[in-house]
Amino acid sequence: MNNLSHIPSYLSAEHLGPWETFLVQIDRVEPHLNPELRPLTPILTRPMRALIVNVPIRLDNGEMAHFEGYRVHHNLARGPGKGGIRYHPDVTLSEVMALSAWMTVKNAVVNVPFGGAKGGVRVDPRQLSLAELERLTRRYTSEIHILLGQDKDIPAPDINTNEQTMAWMMDTYSMNEGRTAMGVVTGKPISLGGSLGRKDATGRGVFVATVEAARRIGMNIADAKVAVQGFGNVGEAAARLFSDAGAKVVALQDSSGAIANPAGLDVRAVKAWRQQHGTLVGALGTEVITTDSFWSMDADILIVAAMENQITATNAGLIRARLICEGANGPTTPEADLILQERGITVIPDVLANAGGVTVSYFEWVQDISAFFWTEDEINARLDRIMREAFAAVWEAAKTKGITMRTAAFVLGCERVLLAHKVRGLYP
Repeated sequence: MNNLSHIPSYLSAEHLGPWETFLVQIDRVEPHLNPELRPLTPILTRPMRALIVNVPIRLDNGEMAHFEGYRVHHNLARGPGKGGIRYHPDVTLSEVMALSAWMTVKNAVVNVPFGGAKGGVRVDPRQLSLAELERLTRRYTSEIHILLGQDKDIPAPDINTNEQTMAWMMDTYSMNEGRTAMGVVTGKPISLGGSLGRKDATGRGVFVATVEAARRIGMNIADAKVAVQGFGNVGEAAARLFSDAGAKVVALQDSSGAIANPAGLDVRAVKAWRQQHGTLVGALGTEVITTDSFWSMDADILIVAAMENQITATNAGLIRARLICEGANGPTTPEADLILQERGITVIPDVLANAGGVTVSYFEWVQDISAFFWTEDEINARLDRIMREAFAAVWEAAKTKGITMRTAAFVLGCERVLLAHKVRGLYP
């Protein structure tokens, strides 16, 4: 990546982080875009706006603590901003910018009427009490209030945030507005206008996309061996669905360690063990393995559902799986992407694979606005259809143009965004 015009002046060229990964992806996709839209590509290489806020809170001991928060709108050409809020000690502006940009592409790939946004607070939530987390959430919401609104920007849960976090955000926004505004966030509790099927939606989307890919490369899911990195909402739901479909989940890894059983893990039993003990390690019928052993596990399918930059040039050569599905955002570095491509490994990119969450968030938003709610069967059927149609479009574009699925997904998504800009024109 050497085009300095793509680097915002408030980021150091030496510390671009995840934003550089996104810029490399745009550079790689640009030659494949419609020539009429190609001159508009620089729009994608700059966020529309980035808000940095101080988040002061009173701790339980009476002291005051300060945390840095972010909310970034990458692009709103196709609709209001949509993207999660994460609480993590490693959150940076570069990361939030990249995540918002991937949301722009992702929403366009599955063709939901949202733009790309993302937010985060640099904090270790494990160090805060529940009351302190509530104060942090409410203060952060108040600081970014100027960007929010059901027709402007709709947050959702992400790493270390959940439906309770969204309930606090919705209530804070509503109190400031003087009215109950359920549609301002998604991923809420069912009692506050949340949608059935939302909790498993991202993992379900990962499962559906993987099934579609496996069918096209002649792999039978019922006979497949699956390794899953990350065992949060996404990884756990995906692992459970693969197990229910007859696949063998042979390895799991999260921040607590990695475990394996070549005969297949009992996913529900492992989940219960981790809930009780706070770790995967020690679950009945499993053996502890090293990180390198996890990556080189004898598996047909690898699900990466943790954080960014997990598959790198260092470990890409270890992977034995024929099919990789990106449940996390940005888990594969550009260097690793080339290695996997050279090795003939099919990668279902994040902007397609993990779009199930934002798709059901869209359903929740629609239900809140209309005050008419659907059954879980209806939601799952609509989600499955959208994921299958999006997968088919990306697969066909990849085959027709002779490009990777990641490039194909970016072509479809970016062209939809750029076409919206072209039709709307420039104001003023």
